[in-house]
Amino acid sequence: MTPPALLRRATSGASILALSLAAACARDTITAPAAPSTTSGISAAVSAAAPAGYIRIGVIQAASQTSIGGTGTYDVTDAATGAVLLSGSASEAKVTLVSVSEKIIYWRVQVQCSGNLPYVNDWTVRVAAAGYDPYTEYVAAAKCWRMRVGRFPTRTDALGAQPELYRLGLAPAASGGAASQVTEFVGVTKYQATSGSAVAQTTNPIRVVPTSGDLTIDGDPYRGVGEVRLNSAGTLTAVNELPIEDYLLGVVPRELGPIAFPYLEALKAQAVAARTYAYANLGKRRNDGYDLTATTSDQVYGGKGAEYPLSSQAVTETAGVVATYQGKLIEALYSSTTGGFTANSEDVYNSAPVPYLRGVPDAQRGQAFEHVPSLDVFRNHSNPISLRNASEGDFEADWSKYHRWYVDWSKAEMAAVVANYFKVDPGEVLEVNVVDRSGSGRALTLQFVTTNGTFAETKDRIRSALKFYNSSNALTSLYSTLFYIQPVVDRKTKTVTGWEAWGGGWGHGVGLSQTGAVGMAEKGASYDEILHHYYQGIELELR
Repeated sequence: MTPPALLRRATSGASILALSLAAACARDTITAPAAPSTTSGISAAVSAAAPAGYIRIGVIQAASQTSIGGTGTYDVTDAATGAVLLSGSASEAKVTLVSVSEKIIYWRVQVQCSGNLPYVNDWTVRVAAAGYDPYTEYVAAAKCWRMRVGRFPTRTDALGAQPELYRLGLAPAASGGAASQVTEFVGVTKYQATSGSAVAQTTNPIRVVPTSGDLTIDGDPYRGVGEVRLNSAGTLTAVNELPIEDYLLGVVPRELGPIAFPYLEALKAQAVAARTYAYANLGKRRNDGYDLTATTSDQVYGGKGAEYPLSSQAVTETAGVVATYQGKLIEALYSSTTGGFTANSEDVYNSAPVPYLRGVPDAQRGQAFEHVPSLDVFRNHSNPISLRNASEGDFEADWSKYHRWYVDWSKAEMAAVVANYFKVDPGEVLEVNVVDRSGSGRALTLQFVTTNGTFAETKDRIRSALKFYNSSNALTSLYSTLFYIQPVVDRKTKTVTGWEAWGGGWGHGVGLSQTGAVGMAEKGASYDEILHHYYQGIELELR
């Protein structure tokens, strides 16, 4: 456990940073609220906020149907009313969206039948402006327009509104009028849950509450309760709501595998980073009905099926511990492998420098620039492509195959890469140049010179611009921006036949290195020492 002197009670849950973040091993920014769904019939009024200390995870982000139930007994309920729609045991209910024709009966206040069309038009405008529903219908036999007001659930409600309508000049009398009943058949979209022969429908999100055993979503077990609801795009999402500490039990083993990396202090560091990220980003994806996704867009979450004793111990022994800077939760960014030197935040993202996200060496030997691909190494080292070799002293070198990597392109492949990213016909690619680099050696600007123009990309977006073809011949983002690229020249013809790159790291490289944390733990570092190394000047506090 952490010595008490290292911890103090957190006073604020506000994030001090909103970065533009990429997908692989990265974290997105908090998004602004979107317009509510307009799907007919589906309720948009059900709150998607979790209770204090809980979090909502989008396990299935978008689907036309999903299955949700339990390993034991469970109830499928209406999320708004709590009414039990159906029950099951050791099974799942299939949830879909269905369109049904529904009879609606309501009442309108009868006003008059007027033959004065300009008056009818003016009245229609005034009724709508007052917030009521106007209705007009031309009666040929009487040569007038029948005028009606509102959509009221009962005749009593309709007549009860007459004094207010009179006051607004929309009805001829304050009382003593008449009301007409209207029947309509409208198309309504509903959630439908099907379990065996039992079928239930509701316009509100569907909630699944286990009464014994665990929740399941598409066959996988989870702690807590589940919910199926619409996302901002109008498709279904399956949500797992549970205490944050329980959530971390399914995050830590997926973000840093305890079997491949069996070092408790590294797993503790991962637990604190993941906990800090979770608290700092509550409400981030509220538009879609949850806080975070279960993917690398936020943090990888595998539910109860992913839990493992050693990683669970790491969560338990750091319970409530978060990282802060000047009393506020940090943006606890982390990536798989840095390649030897972490990145300053502004070298990867378009943001102001963040004081605790400073580049630090991933080694015990001081700054050790001769062992990491710094700017000086790339420009001045006698053998700059020695980046292919494992570096002495690096924490990551023994733990990540991505500490050093190599990829190459033919000329045709590079042309396809440029065409795919920039949506242009580049013609022939003539040069691929790293125009400038950060102090940690990362490419800041990459330039493609082609016969049809020059194209460039910057910072972490370079990884998406300079894709390569993997072993399955699929275009894949470059592992990191820490790389050296040069043309491949045919010795006989002296012509460029392609390009090759030597690089280091996997991910954005900002903040905690996951494999570096393992290397530090292997060499005896405690989890707080690991966190203070990768996040400069932070405090560890109890939430």
